[in-house]
Amino acid sequence: MPTQVGFRGLQVLSLESRRAVEVARLIENYKGMAFTAPALRGVPSTENPAALRFARELIAGSLDVVIFLTGVGARALFKVISQNYPPEQFLGALRRVKVAVRGPKPQAVLREWNVPVAATAAEPGTWRELLRSLDELPGGLHAQHIAVQEYGISNPEFLDALKERGAVVQSVAVYHWALPSDIEPLRKAVSALASGQVRVALFTTGVQVAHLFEVASQMGQQSNLRAAFRQVLVASIGPTTSETLRSYGITVDLEATHPKMGILVKESAERSAELFHGKPMN
Repeated sequence: MPTQVGFRGLQVLSLESRRAVEVARLIENYKGMAFTAPALRGVPSTENPAALRFARELIAGSLDVVIFLTGVGARALFKVISQNYPPEQFLGALRRVKVAVRGPKPQAVLREWNVPVAATAAEPGTWRELLRSLDELPGGLHAQHIAVQEYGISNPEFLDALKERGAVVQSVAVYHWALPSDIEPLRKAVSALASGQVRVALFTTGVQVAHLFEVASQMGQQSNLRAAFRQVLVASIGPTTSETLRSYGITVDLEATHPKMGILVKESAERSAELFHGKPMN
């Protein structure tokens, strides 16, 4: 752990929820002042009509392609379906269709299930790379019935791109992200960003971006927040999160070389002085 190189006392915003304490400790180990504002809470669906409809159609042979976007979402979907169908019946049906994954985490889950993967997104692993891989499937996507396991927030661009290719698409949301029960820390984060107190902001999912701006909108601070990010070092855990940040007009200064929380904090700390060159200071 570096002792000389780090955040040099800068205030660093973390929007993590489940790992908030761990991330705050990492920031402090790298000589930063941790500002923690949990941005989301997961809301699983124990009675999930979309998941059960998906299971029925898969087992009946009505689907051609199943797409898994996240490992945690794949496991959550399996848990819901296993409460209503024999697990091996579901897995056997998966083995009879073409299965695609967005990245290594869902691919690892499918490997555990002994389900072959027909299409995988190349680096950096966004929906665009996944779409290119799907385009290369024998026979293409026209008239194919496709189920997409979604992860908290829907990706209409990806779904629309599949439909434009003539596919019949259904989304299967196994859980969604809601604002925290207590949004006061997020409100304080918006104010701290707008006033220039926060100098580094760490993002690990696009949902954090959406929720931060949702709270800013409630406060009438959207424009101020967007302007404030011009003087903040913005660090992203990976391509999908970076894409969301850019969609909100935010420049991404650093993207972690590997999508790991520890690496994101470490690289942000080690490169903070370099990346602040040219950024305005309050």
